[in-house]
Amino acid sequence: MTSYVLVPGFWLGGWAWRDVAAELREQGHDVHTVSLTGMGERAHLAGPGVDLNTHVTDVVNVLQYGELDDVVLVGHSYAGAVVTPSVADRVPEKIASLVFVDTGPLPDGMSQSDFGGSSEPVGERVPPPRWDDLLASGAERTTRLSVAQPGATATSAVHYTGAWESIRRVFVMSSVTEAEVRESSTTIPAYRHMTGEFRELPGSHWPMFDQPAALAAVLAEVGRC
Repeated sequence: MTSYVLVPGFWLGGWAWRDVAAELREQGHDVHTVSLTGMGERAHLAGPGVDLNTHVTDVVNVLQYGELDDVVLVGHSYAGAVVTPSVADRVPEKIASLVFVDTGPLPDGMSQSDFGGSSEPVGERVPPPRWDDLLASGAERTTRLSVAQPGATATSAVHYTGAWESIRRVFVMSSVTEAEVRESSTTIPAYRHMTGEFRELPGSHWPMFDQPAALAAVLAEVGRC
């Protein structure tokens, strides 16, 4: 049995991992799906003081109070900045593997909004996108359950010591390919630390919605290695 901690990206709660978690649990694994502060069923806790450090502490506490060790820690999209270098830098002894789902660790001093895309706050929040335009399946549910992201989580920069760099890293690429990442690693700062093992799962940026069984299979394979 492997312990998995699944951390979602912008606008999503632990609910986003429902189908992936079900697949892994059916195989006998221990799965923890995280709703970060201000997201999912914890949406009522959103506020201007919720930032990247808050979300890092959320995940550290799941590991500490769940008494979890040898964890496969999975971060999707924005959560790449949460799980590492931040969480992995604080408790590297608890993590067996880091898995980045269509994301990677930001360079020291960079924030999610520096990376661009739709992560720029409007006031104190980052509003969710039109999911109908982005998802091939599950758009109705995602529209109903997603919430605006606390703005400070987008503008907080990552800072770390480098303790995380000894941990195994696996990148599951969906909206870009391994070749594109490697070709751009010297010109795109956000790709600089994307070195390690790669798996490709071509599709949308949200494979937990479009390809949950395939994503679960990849995660199970990582846990076996």
